[in-house]
Amino acid sequence: MPITIVNSIASWILKKRFHQIELFLKYPNEVQNELLFNLLDFAKHTELGKKYDFASIKNYKTFSERVPIQNYDDWQDIIQRSRQGENNLFWPTPIKWFAKSSGTTRSKSKFIPVSEESLEDCHYAASKDLLCMYLNNNEDAQLFKGKSLRLGGSKQLYKEKGTSFGDLSAILIDNMPFWAEFSSTPSNKVSLMSDWEHKMQAIVNETINENVTSLAGVPSWMLVLLNTVLETTGKENLFDVWPNLEVYFHGGVSFTPYKDQYKKILPKSGFRYYEIYNASEGFFAIQDQNNSDELLLMLDYGVFYEFIPMEVYATPQEYAIPLSEVELGKNYAIIITTNAGLWRYKIGDTVRFTSLNPYRIKISGRTKHHINVFGEELIIENAENAIKQVCAQTHCDIKDFTAAPIFMEGKEKGAHEWLIEFKTPPKNMSDFNKLFDEALKTLNSDYEAKRFNNITLNEPKINIARENLFYDWLKQNNKLGGQHKIPRLSNSRNYLEELLKMND
Repeated sequence: MPITIVNSIASWILKKRFHQIELFLKYPNEVQNELLFNLLDFAKHTELGKKYDFASIKNYKTFSERVPIQNYDDWQDIIQRSRQGENNLFWPTPIKWFAKSSGTTRSKSKFIPVSEESLEDCHYAASKDLLCMYLNNNEDAQLFKGKSLRLGGSKQLYKEKGTSFGDLSAILIDNMPFWAEFSSTPSNKVSLMSDWEHKMQAIVNETINENVTSLAGVPSWMLVLLNTVLETTGKENLFDVWPNLEVYFHGGVSFTPYKDQYKKILPKSGFRYYEIYNASEGFFAIQDQNNSDELLLMLDYGVFYEFIPMEVYATPQEYAIPLSEVELGKNYAIIITTNAGLWRYKIGDTVRFTSLNPYRIKISGRTKHHINVFGEELIIENAENAIKQVCAQTHCDIKDFTAAPIFMEGKEKGAHEWLIEFKTPPKNMSDFNKLFDEALKTLNSDYEAKRFNNITLNEPKINIARENLFYDWLKQNNKLGGQHKIPRLSNSRNYLEELLKMND
């Protein structure tokens, strides 16, 4: 199909969709309210709908008082029944797919329900919107002249009792319309290979001779793939392999620790980066402006949002508020109610609002991935920004890191212990350590207070990880590829001790 026709069709879709986007930009709280009551009405005859009498809920206050906030462990039993083929439990249409992700206290893995509605009206709708946003902001875009290199999960779908489970990316690929494969690379066959290391080389072999115009995938794993492309081809940068490459759509983990490494292999000032915020539970936000680190919260994907202020999270005083009550600059844990039948569900992410008109956010971390043993409330955003700042000052590059507390013992004060794998190490680790400590103080006033005169915390202890330590740890735990992530911060020393043992 000629590129002019493709661009014309895309432009028509874009204009049609932007009328809908303008509606929730203009009336965000009304759109969210209407969505909530549509979900309640649609699911009122389900088992949960009858239990909480969805039919009689007429306002948000009643909804928040009657339906409890829950996490996966609370949902596990009813989801297991759904996986065994029971229908109409928490959503009226049959749940055919379950996205498998990392586990919780009670279970080795989580199985997140994916309905027909969430597949079409959330995940696929967001993919189209992402292109719409990008094309609207970049009229010179030539995406459709080539293919998108997508890097998804590494597992195929598995059947069980009439339902299927696997990586979300496998579910999305398995249900894509046949024509979608023509605009993507590698092929579905290679994309769904289960052996990550063999799959990596197969992707390289299949894509290096394609006209790749865009990249899509998790930054950590995409970087591994792109470096393998350069090693295989012997080229200095990616434009020598794919001269028409123009944008990288990324999400899944923070881009901050990897950005400088991408700039080295993509050395073109006009190259664009677009961030997305998606998870197994849904697609939530999209970067809607060039050169921005803010994400527009998408309010009409069948997801109703609530937020728990982090100062009361996991306390007896915990409460949630609707979108209309959020404040700028505060950290919130996200609660979602979705068109896949998740009701007031904690997804484990934290966000900060950077704009209230329209509602734009930054992802600030995970509710479980922080260090607050000494009242310092160190979050992933602090750590990653400090590392980026110090790497620029000391001319080094970091591949991965994790951190945990050193607990107080007797009269000995506590501290934070870090394990960092460098791609290019600093010339002087003592200088790096001091600068890193100062950067954390600048970014986090609670940390600064605890570090003042070593009142509670001693200076950080930094260990240098051997080459490929984190990769080997993921491989040992069968977590290579896809959405698997290094646990950045933890209140427990479990991850750190495992890694330190392997480092020895």
